[in-house]
Amino acid sequence: MSIELPKDVRAEAVSSIERWFQENMDERIGNVTAGALLGFFLEEIGPSIYNKAVTDVQERLQARIMELDIEVHEDEFPFWKRQPKTARGRR
Repeated sequence: MSIELPKDVRAEAVSSIERWFQENMDERIGNVTAGALLGFFLEEIGPSIYNKAVTDVQERLQARIMELDIEVHEDEFPFWKRQPKTARGRR
């Protein structure tokens, strides 16, 4: 599966890569090179990040599902449990 970024997000990412190179590598890279580097990261590393995010979401959802029983559980046959002990057995 290819990870595609919206056009505005891709442009912001390319600008960020250009800025990072300028400030941390003491050199400039052009827009095309930054875009190619972003493409490489998305293709090579993107799936690992995506899969980790999916796993994290699955774990959170599973935890919420486990809590559902506590949140929405209703005791069964509650009528007799509510009756005073002295009232039991009388007619």
